[in-house]
Amino acid sequence: MRVFSAAEAAGVVLAIAYLVLAIRQNILCWFAAFASSLVYMAVFFGARLYMESALQVFYAAMAVYGYIQWKYGGTEHTGIRISTWSARQHALALGVIAILSGSLGWLMSRTDAAFPFVDSFTTVAAIVTTFMVARKVLENWIYWFVIDGISVFVYVARGLELTAALFVVYLVLIVVGFRRWWLDWHAQ
Repeated sequence: MRVFSAAEAAGVVLAIAYLVLAIRQNILCWFAAFASSLVYMAVFFGARLYMESALQVFYAAMAVYGYIQWKYGGTEHTGIRISTWSARQHALALGVIAILSGSLGWLMSRTDAAFPFVDSFTTVAAIVTTFMVARKVLENWIYWFVIDGISVFVYVARGLELTAALFVVYLVLIVVGFRRWWLDWHAQ
C-alpha cells in the first residue's frame, strides 16, 4: 500500500493544480489534468475502484481535447467562451447519466468491485461533466459538487484518505470556481 500512498499524494498535488488553474481558466490546467489522470489510474486500480481507474483514461484523453478546445475552439478558432446549457440539455445529460450508471453498476456488481453502483454513477457523471468543463459550460461546477460530495464517502470507505481530503478541498474550490466563472460569464 505504500506505493499507492506516494502515488496518491502526487495525484492530489496535480489534481489541486488542475482545479486551481481551471478556476482561473488557465489552459495549463489541462497539463496538470493529464498527469494527474495517469497517476490516479494506478491508485484507483489498487483500491479496486475499476470504473474510477478506467475513468482516468478518459480524463487523459479529455485533457488533450480540453486543451485543443480552450486554445483553438470557437467560431474564430481562438478558444471558447463560458456558456450555459438549456433545461433540455441538462435533462438529456441527467437521463444519460441515470441509464448508463445503472447499467454499468449492474455489470460491475458481477465483479469484486467496491460500491459498483455508486462507483458507476460517479464515473458516468464525471464523463459528462468533464465534457462540460472542456466546453466551458458554467453548470459543470454544480454537477461536480454532487459528484465530489458522494466521492468523499467512497474514498474514505476504500482507505484513500488523501483523496477524500482532496475532494473536500474540491468542494470548497467548486464554490469558488462557480462564482468566478459566473462573474466571467456575465462580463463576456
